[in-house]
Amino acid sequence: MRVGTFVLAAQFPGQGQGEALHRAVRTAEVAEEAGLDSVWLAEHHFVPYGVCPSAVTLAALLLGRTRRLRVGTAVSVLPTVHPVALGEQAALLHLTSGGRFTLGVGRGGPWVDLEVFGAGLPAYEKGFPESLDLLLRWLTEPRVGTEGERFAFREVPVVPRPDELIGGAAVPEVVVACTSPKSVRLAAERGLPMLLGMHCGDEDKAEMVAAWARCAREAGRDPDEIARIGAGHVSAGVAQLADRGADAAEALVKAMPGWLRQGLDAHVTVDGRHRAMRDPVAYTELLCGLHPVGTPRLAADRLAATAERTGITRFALLAEGSGDLAATEENVRRLGAEVLPLLV
Repeated sequence: MRVGTFVLAAQFPGQGQGEALHRAVRTAEVAEEAGLDSVWLAEHHFVPYGVCPSAVTLAALLLGRTRRLRVGTAVSVLPTVHPVALGEQAALLHLTSGGRFTLGVGRGGPWVDLEVFGAGLPAYEKGFPESLDLLLRWLTEPRVGTEGERFAFREVPVVPRPDELIGGAAVPEVVVACTSPKSVRLAAERGLPMLLGMHCGDEDKAEMVAAWARCAREAGRDPDEIARIGAGHVSAGVAQLADRGADAAEALVKAMPGWLRQGLDAHVTVDGRHRAMRDPVAYTELLCGLHPVGTPRLAADRLAATAERTGITRFALLAEGSGDLAATEENVRRLGAEVLPLLV
C-alpha cells in the first residue's frame, strides 16, 4: 500500500497566500521525512480554495527539495494549457528527477480561467480528449505534428525526449482525474490509471474501478495489462489523526467549513451558469465519515477497508485540514510513524 499526501495550498480565513504556500512546501518536506510515498499537488486559479496556480511548477521545486518522494500533480488542468508545453515540462521533470514525477491531468471546471487564458468554453466541454491524445503523443513519439480541431502545427522534434532516462521508465507516469463515466472510459481506452476524488465513498469508487476495467477490456486490453495499469489508480481523501477520534473530527469541523465557504464561493463560471456549491459543514462531516479521520488504528482500518472494497492501494490524503502549519506537520508525521506500520 502506498500512502501519500494531497496538498491543496488552501488559504484559510485570516491567512495570507504566502502562508498557505509555505505550509504546502513544508507538508511535502515532512512527508519525505515521515516515510510517505508521495505528495500530490492541486492547481487552482483566482480562488483561495487553493493558491497554487501551477502544480507542475511547484512540483519542480519539491522535486529539488526531496530525494526519494514521488511528486505528482492532482491535477494539471489541460483545457487551460497547451499540451505540448505541459508535455515538455513533464519530460523535463521526469528526466531531471530520475523518474519521480507523476503527471496527473484533468478537465477542470467551467470557470473564468477559460476566459482569462483564452481557451474558451469548448476546450472544457469537448476538447479534453484531443488535448490528452496530443499530450500522450508528445510523451511517447520522437516527432509530433497535428491537424486537430483545436491544435494544428507542423511536425517538430520532441526535446527533451523522456525515453532518455537511464535506468528508469521510458515516460513519466500519467493519471487522469475521473468524475464521470465519460472520463472513466477515456482513461481506460488510453490505458491510464484514474485519480478518484475525495468526495466519493468506497462504493462509488468500486463502481468506477469496475467500469474502468470493463472499458479497458472492450478496448482490447488483456487481463495482465488491465491489472498492471489498474494498480496505479489513486484514491484521494482526508486524513486527520488524534488520540481520540472525536478530537480529530472536531479539528476539521472547526477549521474546514470556513475555508470551504470562502474558497467555493469564489469560483466564477465563464458563462454565468449557476453552480450549486456544497454546504461546507455537511461536506466536512461527510469527509470525516468517509476517510481516515480519527485514531491511528481507525485510520489504518479505513485505508485497509477502502483497499479491500475498491482494489485501490494508492492514497493521496489531505493532511492540512486544520489550516495550521504545526498541526499539519504533526499530522503528516503521525501518518508515517503510527499509521503506515499498521498497513504492512
